[in-house]
Amino acid sequence: MFILIFNQLVKMLLIMFLAFLCYRLKIINQEGNRNFSSLLLIVVNPCLILTVFQTEYDAALVKGLLVSFVIALMAHVIGIILAHFLVPAKNNPDYALDRFSAVYSNCGFIGIPLVSNVLGSKGVFFLTAYITIFNILTWTHGLVLLNGSFSAKRLKEGLLSPIVLGTIVGAILFFLQIRIPTPLLDSMEYIASMNTPLAMMIAGFSIAQADLKHIFTHLRIYWVSFLKLLLVPLAVLVFLAWIPVDPDIAYTMLIAVSCPTATTLTMMAIRFDLNYTYASEVFSFSTALSILTIPAVAYVAEFFL
Repeated sequence: MFILIFNQLVKMLLIMFLAFLCYRLKIINQEGNRNFSSLLLIVVNPCLILTVFQTEYDAALVKGLLVSFVIALMAHVIGIILAHFLVPAKNNPDYALDRFSAVYSNCGFIGIPLVSNVLGSKGVFFLTAYITIFNILTWTHGLVLLNGSFSAKRLKEGLLSPIVLGTIVGAILFFLQIRIPTPLLDSMEYIASMNTPLAMMIAGFSIAQADLKHIFTHLRIYWVSFLKLLLVPLAVLVFLAWIPVDPDIAYTMLIAVSCPTATTLTMMAIRFDLNYTYASEVFSFSTALSILTIPAVAYVAEFFL
């Protein structure tokens, strides 16, 4: 599994580097980045999820999906507990951003293409559980953490995100065994194949906008990235090794947890008038560093899973 993940991340890194150059050379600008992000979020990701659910009904898959929901919830709880105790609020005006960064991963933009290429459609099937839990918790716990209050309106916004809606529609089609017509399904699969290059280009554009010199001299970013990319995933790995679970589910959940800080952090920091520049720096640094840490976590996992 380590070799599979490492090889895939090398390919993704090359696409990310190309996007980095394109932005720095002004081949594309921030408006193009926003358009690519919208295309990925609203069209490509839902198409991928819908195609994944177009499979024969299998009781083992349903059981695996339910298990994935439980593990995804526990993985987030582990992250929340560790972040609470290892990111003190004292003398840190950005502690809420740091705690959010350590818990919530980029399981959509980074997780979907990585799981899709390493574990195939079965992995993405299980990953939908993690993404659903992620959306629920970011707009409940995450919202309270960053904004100080809960909002049913914001939760509704999160639950109506394209990925969650795609998961709901896909699950309905799966359980009712309704088949999408072949020409339409084939077209959706073509669109879904854009997932990896688009996601990596968006990541590259984001890194290109960051002040790299400032990032590399900001020590707290190193600590937060260490928590997000290594400590929390390894703690979840201990939990996974302790329970009997299908290896495909275990690796899917572990990859999701090991992904860098969620893009949601920057969007929420902007929305709630927090330090969005710092949030962007954490996102950029953890994204670049994850190219090394995800294979490292996978390598350690081979001894336990």
